[in-house]
Amino acid sequence: MRTLSGLLRASHPEPGLAVTVAAALLAIGVGHDPAGVAFVAATVLASQLAVGWTNDWLDADRDTAVGRADKPLATGAVDRRTVGVAGLVAAVATPLLAIASGWPAAACATAALVSALLYNWPLKFTPISVLPYALSFAGLPAFVVLALPGAPTPPAWIVAAGGLLGAGAHFANVLPDLDDDVRTGVRGLPHRIGPAWSRAAAAALLLAATFTLVFGPPGRPTWAGIAAVAAAAVVLPIGWYAGRAATARGNRPVAVFRAVLVVAVIDVILLISSGTVV
Repeated sequence: MRTLSGLLRASHPEPGLAVTVAAALLAIGVGHDPAGVAFVAATVLASQLAVGWTNDWLDADRDTAVGRADKPLATGAVDRRTVGVAGLVAAVATPLLAIASGWPAAACATAALVSALLYNWPLKFTPISVLPYALSFAGLPAFVVLALPGAPTPPAWIVAAGGLLGAGAHFANVLPDLDDDVRTGVRGLPHRIGPAWSRAAAAALLLAATFTLVFGPPGRPTWAGIAAVAAAAVVLPIGWYAGRAATARGNRPVAVFRAVLVVAVIDVILLISSGTVV
């Protein structure tokens, strides 16, 4: 039981579940039948597990060095080999599950997974660390649309919104770990520009994603879209302020990343309420 609990926590369950639920809701919104929604959700869940487990498997020594009490590998709650094997199994399962949605969708899901794994190593150490986040998140709505019967071409605005959301998530995601990352040699783009500019980049990119979802589809923006923009404009500064307060108290500033998850849900709800995508 302790091993299973540690394995679950090593999978990064909070963002993984959020992305999976978002994908399932998006699949409903674009018109998938129940079986299609199930295969989309299963594919995305497998990819999220693969990314989470391989991330912790690769970061085990660094997390132990900085005493990360929230990391099961660093505390010994689960052994490294178990996490590595689980990550490999999930990575192999992703394209196999995606094939049920058609070859174009499977190719897109596989490319998004490879991009995310390349972030884990070696791109998280480079100035282009934001690129795999943007590509993988852009691939998410593209995969959901390509998984429809006939593999229709995903609209440019939905792919662009996904990429902007992913890029913003990258800057927010690393904020709680900036100091620990620097101590262990991680020097991605957020580490190079610093926390203040990273917060600004996260907010700007996420607001841009919301604007793209509101004004990208054909026709006039809805009142729901305008309300979503207003909500994003409120949630993000609250997360930024709470993150700064946590830092001042000596705690990890996770509020910014949670604000990102809230805005991501807002964006998915906005997308579903906008009507037919293709």
